[in-house]
Amino acid sequence: MRLNDNQWAVLAPLLPQPVKRTKRGRPRCPDREVLDGSLWILRTGAQWNALPKGEYPSKTTCHVRFQEWTEQGVFPAVLAALYEMIEELQLLDLREAFIDGTFSAAKKGAQMFGPTKKGKGTKIMIMVDANGVPLAVHTCSARPAEVKLVHDTLDGSFGMDFPKRLIGDQAYDSDGLDAELATFGISMIAPNRRNRRKTQDGRPLRRYKRRWKVERTIAWLQSFRRVRTRDEIKAQNFLGMVLLACSIILLRLISG
Repeated sequence: MRLNDNQWAVLAPLLPQPVKRTKRGRPRCPDREVLDGSLWILRTGAQWNALPKGEYPSKTTCHVRFQEWTEQGVFPAVLAALYEMIEELQLLDLREAFIDGTFSAAKKGAQMFGPTKKGKGTKIMIMVDANGVPLAVHTCSARPAEVKLVHDTLDGSFGMDFPKRLIGDQAYDSDGLDAELATFGISMIAPNRRNRRKTQDGRPLRRYKRRWKVERTIAWLQSFRRVRTRDEIKAQNFLGMVLLACSIILLRLISG
């Protein structure tokens, strides 16, 4: 997987400028080549040492640069800038949004993972707008219930705007969550669980039929094998892979 010229033209100004070296040494490998190498890892799910020699920079160059970008908070900054571009292009629809979580199996030795019926793994929470455009992501141990992760997901928003309505499945049916979101001006819409009193009527729940939009975006996210199965030991590196995947999804919308 490589960035085309239009995508690179959008992305290049968003990456940090390299620090000028005072000592002699090898010239810095271009960011575009390093990013293409990282995208190959993201798409294939292969190990860094499996990078095809001659096609991409060395595994050390790509991995070290990726970690630098992760530690410097480059990917959240890139997503914030891409979010603004999508907003300017009027591609966002915040009249309603959808939220859901997906599971990524974690390899042995990974930080911040939890045991579930599916095995050990990491949970990826994602919120999308009415068109399925990613608005926020959050990663954590797979153990906590999704209803407890909504606030953290909102905190991981790429922009500053909140949707008017947030739609989820039965896992988000909670009076406490309804009250919390109401303080942000957000109406929570979720089918009632069987053991709960009825709090949602039929009219708002018609919006629930459009929940396939978040499921479609999750499918886009899981098409990146490094996201579908977690190989990163460090939690921040795995989050970096998820954010990079979201950046590519937004970049495709912008560059066409």
